Amino acid sequence: MKIIVLAGGLSTERDVSLSSAAGICRTLTEKGHNAFLLDVFLGLKDAPENLEEVFTLPGHGLEIAGNIKTDEPDLEAVKASRPDQSDCFLGPNVIELCRLADITFLGLHGGEGENGKLQATFDLLGIRYTGPDSLGCAIAMDKGFTKQVFLQSGIDTPAGVCLHKNAADRSLSSTNLALPVVVKPCSGGSSIGVYIVNTQSEYEEALNNSFRYEDEVVIEEYIKGREFACGVIDGQALPPIEIIPRTGFFDYANKYQADATLEVCPADIPEDVEHRMKELTLKAFHALKLNVYSRADFLLDEKGNLYCLEMNTLPGMTAASLLPKEAKTAGIEYGDLCELIIQKSLEARYTK
Repeated sequence: MKIIVLAGGLSTERDVSLSSAAGICRTLTEKGHNAFLLDVFLGLKDAPENLEEVFTLPGHGLEIAGNIKTDEPDLEAVKASRPDQSDCFLGPNVIELCRLADITFLGLHGGEGENGKLQATFDLLGIRYTGPDSLGCAIAMDKGFTKQVFLQSGIDTPAGVCLHKNAADRSLSSTNLALPVVVKPCSGGSSIGVYIVNTQSEYEEALNNSFRYEDEVVIEEYIKGREFACGVIDGQALPPIEIIPRTGFFDYANKYQADATLEVCPADIPEDVEHRMKELTLKAFHALKLNVYSRADFLLDEKGNLYCLEMNTLPGMTAASLLPKEAKTAGIEYGDLCELIIQKSLEARYTK
């Protein structure tokens, strides 16, 4: 198959996306596909006159990928590096190449790549893509709305409220929550802009920092517990994985720096807890109108209560990421997982 693996963009998760997509592109190439890695924002300026040749270029576009740094990417520098200085999210030749491909594998994370806008655009343009539909992506990307859906669907989730940057009253008392609380952007990912706060001064600082990313944040009760993730693909929940940061919580640095976090799969939990987590994963998946694949994040407190935090519609896809590790535990190797995502995406939308 001719496959464009789309990555990068202008999300704070840009570096994560490039790393994920590079792994996807490599393994699809090893599987015999003509795959090419493409930055959705920077595009391919110096493309061959015959764009079909892109799919057989020896480097497969992998030169644009790098390591994930400790700090989030400098998006202003990325914008400044685009030769045409256009503010269009889709770079040179992106649409043309995606239209030529048999399918576009979305290796994007966060921002416009995961909030349903790109999926809706591709639907209108007749471009085939992997992962959930635009509606599910749009719903799941909004953590405040997701929380409402969970509560209405009987899925336990930490109590919380949304707070707008221009709200007349941004005080903690206005949220009816008590310290400690978690402050996080409403639509962010990779735990960027997420803070666990214990004092009033920390709360105010966290608000100011989180509002640098978005105009709306979620304030929710802090629940002390063990952290888990549980993926779903082809209508089946995968074996849960436990995430044990060596220090702090599962923040951006702990997620992507070597040896910062211990990940145990299958998770060392009682069978009934695993069963409940899988059930809740599928329940959340369907409640949010998702299809193809996703990954749920959970907390398990000392009393055995499970809380679903969110669903990731385009979860990390490096070979060392959570979902591929869960899939491997279930007997699905990384390359087979990538092909399975393609197959199920085609069945969900494009096969009659």
